[in-house]
Amino acid sequence: MDFRIELIPLAVQDVDRSVEFYGKQLGWSVDFDQTVSPELRFVQVTPPGSACSICFGTGLDMMPQGSAQFIQVVVADADEACALLRRRGVECSDVDEQPWGRFVRFDDPDGNRWALQQIVRP
Repeated sequence: MDFRIELIPLAVQDVDRSVEFYGKQLGWSVDFDQTVSPELRFVQVTPPGSACSICFGTGLDMMPQGSAQFIQVVVADADEACALLRRRGVECSDVDEQPWGRFVRFDDPDGNRWALQQIVRP
């Protein structure tokens, strides 16, 4: 039996700002953006090459107001990921060299934290 993670919710305060950040600034695919009513809007965004998407919106009640996520994503090259983020105007850390991987970190406008990890094989 397979267990595939396909959707991770994020708490955001301004849905339009988050669509702008993830879709335009990061360049991730905005797969779905549907306003069902003034109280309910669902947005789904997918990083390039990922089988797992993130979602956010209004009226979803998936996460407590004011909460934040920490999500780690594997990339092929931490230096390339860092350069891409900076070209797109995203503030990020320098590459952090650890024995178990190379990491670049950034936050979204709502304090959700991301780590991009290049796995280091001995």
